[in-house]
Amino acid sequence: MKAKKLGAVIISAMLSVMVVTGCSGTSGVSESADSSTTSASIQSASTESSSMSAPSDAPSGNSAPPDMPSGGSGAPDGGSMSAPPDAPGGSGGPGGAPGGSSADVEYTANTEITSADTQDGQTYASQTADESALIVNSADDVTLSNITLTKSGDSDGGDNCNFYGLNAGLLVMGGSTTTINGGTIQTDADGANGIFSYGGNGGQNGAEGDGTTVNVSDVTITTTGSGSGGIMTTGGGVTNASNLTVTTSGGSSAPIRTDRGGGTVNVDGGTYTSNGLGSPAIYSTADVNVANATLVSNLSEGVCIEGKNSIELTDCDLTANNTKCNGNATFLDSIMIYQSMSGDADSGTSSFTMNGGTLTSKSGHIFHVTNTNAVINLDGVKLVNEDDADVLLSVCADGWSGADNVATLNATGQELKGTILVGSDSTLTLNLTDGSTYEGAISGEIANASGEAVSTEVGTVNVTLDSTSKWTLTADTYVTSFDGDAANVIANGHTLYVNGEALSGTSA
Repeated sequence: MKAKKLGAVIISAMLSVMVVTGCSGTSGVSESADSSTTSASIQSASTESSSMSAPSDAPSGNSAPPDMPSGGSGAPDGGSMSAPPDAPGGSGGPGGAPGGSSADVEYTANTEITSADTQDGQTYASQTADESALIVNSADDVTLSNITLTKSGDSDGGDNCNFYGLNAGLLVMGGSTTTINGGTIQTDADGANGIFSYGGNGGQNGAEGDGTTVNVSDVTITTTGSGSGGIMTTGGGVTNASNLTVTTSGGSSAPIRTDRGGGTVNVDGGTYTSNGLGSPAIYSTADVNVANATLVSNLSEGVCIEGKNSIELTDCDLTANNTKCNGNATFLDSIMIYQSMSGDADSGTSSFTMNGGTLTSKSGHIFHVTNTNAVINLDGVKLVNEDDADVLLSVCADGWSGADNVATLNATGQELKGTILVGSDSTLTLNLTDGSTYEGAISGEIANASGEAVSTEVGTVNVTLDSTSKWTLTADTYVTSFDGDAANVIANGHTLYVNGEALSGTSA
């Protein structure tokens, strides 16, 4: 079935939205254009249109509002962990304020594909607000090669853009497996994600999607507006990307972005660069795996994870220069792991894993954990900290509440250096194994980026040092428990206190 021109395709999706900004934000913008509409039911892929409904009580996705760092509508990156432009990533990230809305989602497309199709060298364009250049809404396989897609026309659809793909350049839904090989996609509008994979679960975190899968390779994606990620995945969708060049410039516009309802994102190769506030290179309210890629954030966190979600980097080169706090965030950092309680992401254990590669932090703390339980796994990563304060990790209260600040740092064959900060109301477990080394001290004296005191005493700290690993102190340090050989602690003129008593047997 050939693609056809549409006046409008309507998909009714009742939703209840609570927006709290964070790492990455979503920003709703400007006016919508009038157009004729055709009622459609998302569940069937008819040649006319289809419509699907999302429960009105569906949890909010991983988007971060514009005032948060990162990638969503309320998180530090541009995802819906989400942070508004001033917060990293999603609509529930570091910066927004709560607000509720219930609305029908109306999709319009200049071109729609509703059945199996193969197209090569086609051009798709839209200059209309709230209208996608191309929507694939089918349960069938679609292949698009060497495409040219342009999209302008700002949207004020807010979370409808972040959660359901309103105003996206290319929206894939309905259970389709859509393969895109080669070409360019450019959006110059607010709320206009480049490629949007919506899995149809209505934004219910942890729920399965309908099988919607986007396989995209060798495509250049450029977005300039706020709330406009490069590749966006929500509602249980799947995105598999290889060798992409993605550049975003707006607030809350993570190049690799997810939001409410989550999903799975696999990336291999390519370059992903963000230039906007609250736009991390990756904003995760999903399971995100990236290998052999170059990731650059020029204003925000490098990575934001909200809630019970994960990011795994393998042999990647990640550089972050976070120079301005966004939304609720009060710390500058390169890897932010948090829970906004916006509903964009389920609460639970967050996970960041990095194997090999280089992580360069140009400003702030390398890692920051707040209002969640986080596990950080590092194996053979080259860590470069260019910030004068030389803070490796901070675990403490920030701009959110409702959960504890708990982190586990597992170092395997890893060199660690710098101060670790653990607030009086926070907990850290530090495990050094397989020849790992740590040069630094642990402290509870913490001030945020504005110089305001957050903590004056160290919280609960449990350290395990295996027989092959060593810790060199750079200051007196107090921990709650220590498991290991004291001889593997190099005092360096300082003292390690365990449960209030000086540890004997340390090396000089």
